[in-house]
Formats: sequence, C-alpha cells, structure tokens
Amino acid sequence: MDTASLDKLTVIVQSSGGLGLFLLGMIVMTDSLRSLAGEAIRDALMRFTRSPLSGALTGAGATAILQSSSATTVAAVGFVGAGLMSFPSALGIIFGANIGTTITGWMVALLGFKVKLGTLVLPLILCGAIMRLFARGAWAQWGTALAGFGLIFVGITYLQQGMAGMEQVVSFQSLPADSFGGRLLLVGIGIVFTLITQSSSAGVAATLTALFSGLINFEQAAALVIGMDVGTTVTAALATVGGSVGAKRTGFSHVIYNLFTGMGALLLISPYVWLWQTLAPGALTGHAEIALVAFHSSFNILGVVAVLPFAHQFARFIERLFPEKSPPFTDKLDRGLLQQPRLALNSVFVSVRQELLALLGHVRALLDNGGEAGRLIDLRQMQEALDRTHLFLDEIHLKSGEGGDWQRLVALIHTLDHMQRLHERCDEEDYRAAVARGTPELTRLSGLLAETTERVIEAIEQQHWHAAKKCAERTAKTIHEEAGPYRQAVMADIGAGLISVPEGTDRLEAVRWLRRVSKHIARICFHLNEAAVAAGRGR
Repeated sequence: MDTASLDKLTVIVQSSGGLGLFLLGMIVMTDSLRSLAGEAIRDALMRFTRSPLSGALTGAGATAILQSSSATTVAAVGFVGAGLMSFPSALGIIFGANIGTTITGWMVALLGFKVKLGTLVLPLILCGAIMRLFARGAWAQWGTALAGFGLIFVGITYLQQGMAGMEQVVSFQSLPADSFGGRLLLVGIGIVFTLITQSSSAGVAATLTALFSGLINFEQAAALVIGMDVGTTVTAALATVGGSVGAKRTGFSHVIYNLFTGMGALLLISPYVWLWQTLAPGALTGHAEIALVAFHSSFNILGVVAVLPFAHQFARFIERLFPEKSPPFTDKLDRGLLQQPRLALNSVFVSVRQELLALLGHVRALLDNGGEAGRLIDLRQMQEALDRTHLFLDEIHLKSGEGGDWQRLVALIHTLDHMQRLHERCDEEDYRAAVARGTPELTRLSGLLAETTERVIEAIEQQHWHAAKKCAERTAKTIHEEAGPYRQAVMADIGAGLISVPEGTDRLEAVRWLRRVSKHIARICFHLNEAAVAAGRGR
C-alpha cells in the first residue's frame, strides 16, 4: 500500500473511530445519568408540568440533564397514558425536549473546540473506570457517567484529526451549491445521517467538526443540522408502529412539529447569516461553530415560542388524526412503557379502573333488569381486555424490595384476579341475578348490592378509593352475615314442602351469587385502594 492510500485509510479510520467513540460516550453517559436521575426527573416533570409552557420548560431542563430526548418523551407518553397529565401539557414536554438536545452542541463547541479537552479528560476516564469497578450503587453510576463524558471528547479529538485530512478522501466541492434546492438536498443528507447513526447529537458533532475544519461553509452546516433535527422524527414515527393511540399521538406530534420547525429554520438561514455579517463582520468565519449551535438553539426556541400559544388547537388536531378506539380499556398499554416499570404500572392502573367501571355497570344493569341504571357490556370483549391487561402486567418485573412499585404490582395482580372472577359471575351466572330480583326474601339484599354498586362507581369515578373500599366492604359483610340464615330457611322450606327442590336450588344459587359478587367487589376495591396508596394517590 502506497503512502497516499495509507494516509486516506488513516483519515477514514480516525474519523469513523472518533464518531464511534463519541456515540459510545453519549450512550454510556446517558444510560448512567438516566439510572441516577431518571426517577427524580420524571417526578419533576409531573410536579412542574401544569400547562404547555411549564411542560416546555421542564422538558428542556430534563433533556439537558439526561442528554436523552427519548427518555423525556417516553415519560410524557406514560403520563398521558396513565391519566396523570393532559395531552396538551405533554406536548409542551415534547417541544421543550427539542431545545434540551441542543445542549450537546454547546458542549461540543465550547469544551471540545475552544477548550480542547480531548487529552485532559483521559485521567477522568481512568478515574471513572476505577469508580465503576470498585464503588457500589450511585458512586459506580457516577463513575460510568464520568467515563462516558471523557469518551465524548476523546471521540471529538479523533474526529477533528480525521476531518483535517478528509479532503484527501472526499471532494467537498461536489456538495450541493448554496441555493434553496441545494439546501434542501443537504437537509436530506442530514436526515439520512441521523437514520444511520440513530443520533442527531452525533450528526451535529460531525457537522461542527467539518465546519471547524473548514470543509464546509456555514450555510451548508446549517442545512445539515436542520436535516438532523428532522431525522429524529423518523425514528419516533417508526417507534409508533404497533403502539397505542397515545404513542401514535406523541410520535406524530413530534414529526409534525419538527417538520414545521425545520421549514421555518430553512427560511431563516439567509437572514441569520445577514444578521451576523451586519452586527459582527468577520465573526461568522472566526466563530462559525458557535454561530451554528446558536442557530440550532435559536430556531428550536423560536419554534416552541410560535407553537405554544396554539398547543391546545394542535392537540385537538392530533387527537382527530388518531382518535381513541372504543371502548379504550387497554389502549394505554403501550409495550414501550415496559422499560419504565413505574409508568407501565400507571397505565395498568388506568386500564383496570376503566375495565372495573364497565364491569360494575354491567352488574348494576343485571340487578336493575335492564332498567336505566348501569349498562350491559360485551362480555367477550371484556374478557379479551382483562386477558391482555393480565399479560401486560405479567411482563412488569420488579424485586420485592422496590418499595411502592412492588406493592402496587402485587395489589394490581390481586385486583385483576378478582376482576376475572367477577367477570365469570357475570358471564356464567346472570340467571342468578334474575332470581335474586324476583325472590321477595332476596329483594332487599339485591337492592342493597345495586345501591352499593352505584355508590362504588361514583367513588371510583372521583378516585375516592378509600370510600369505595369501605362502602363495598360493609355491603359484603351484610350479605355474608344474612346469607347463612337465609340458606337455612330455604333448606327448611324445601323440607317442609313449601317450595320445590329446583326452586330452592335456584334461591340458594342466587344468594350465593350475591355473596360472591359482593365479596369480589369488596376485594377489588380493597386492592385498588392499596395500589393507590402505594402510588401516593390513596384517599
């Protein structure tokens, strides 16, 4: 191999290796920060998000800390799915996440190019590795994050070295001319680069390095960065395939918003360049990398400012594009949430609540003999919903020491078990309800259970879990206490010939049905209250 070929190979190896080290550093640091601060960040998102504006601010802050917009958006999907946050407020988080991702560009431009930390961080990598090997718990995670941080700047150093000789390998003169069509083509290149690397941060770092090395001009770099911003939406759109309605709404709102922002940014390139040349002649050339990350942040901030006043209208537009399926018992069970057990449990809780309300409405309708109270449901469809919820819950794996989440998991398992049994009572023994309604001695107990069911439905709709539990338990106790003497009386009437054996058997089955239904409702309410208390929502 001749010297020229060897030089080209060295350039390619350094550039690709540098990009790989940067990606590895981002992955390692992001995963560690998510382990260290993920729960706290999600709690902060819940606590401080009250409107689209506050959502945008917390979303930007969360993404800047975690260095991961996907972690922030997954949390937003989970909150909406669990009914803990409105969709317009969650949109604010998604919009803000775009601003948070620009922090990586500032970190690269200021620390990678201005300070040149590539060599200085090598001891940090060793220190981080030692902490990872010998420390435990949070300190080990901090060590991993530190090592990842160091790898980012080692990667940038090698990327710079490779880019310095890249003209030997690629003719940058063949890049599209600086026209609107040329810029559109560069946007497309940026999208493809993001799809290949699965990281807009890596693309921005490579673009900054190429700009810093003088391989491309500012306008070309700006168009590439716009494309990389838009490229992240393709991954988001693909992630919604097979997902819930909530996931589709979130993913495609990200796509539509980024396309809108990208189009606006494309129109802003020339005015932005003119502004720099007018206010600080020559600065755009001397500090091109700073100007680029400022442009990246500016068009994302302007996009948020432009769309936030219309967040509710935007949310309604997305909701019309992806309407809720009816009945939406299990629509919140998005498999993507299984990576975050707390959010997955929230979704199960919402699904269970919806299923229970429908089941109780069915019981109420049975006791009312088709009157206005309650509503009969498709029991086969309900069985499918319960089975799907059970399967989803079975995929949430926790350890017994994981506090409130473990208690919630166990409580929801018990809840679903009793709901399956309640469904069986509705499906197989609806004739027993008719006997209970039509037997004078059972009319009072039947009416008591009907009234209790109505009150429990109202309490659950208002999320008064403790009130639902107390009401259901009182009725279950009353029916249980009166069922024994009633059974004895029925046996005596059969023996005395006052009623026939088949008629007596029907009455015995009817009181057994009332006792079982009341017991299952009481146990369901008990365990749901336990789940709500474990989540800090019991009252």
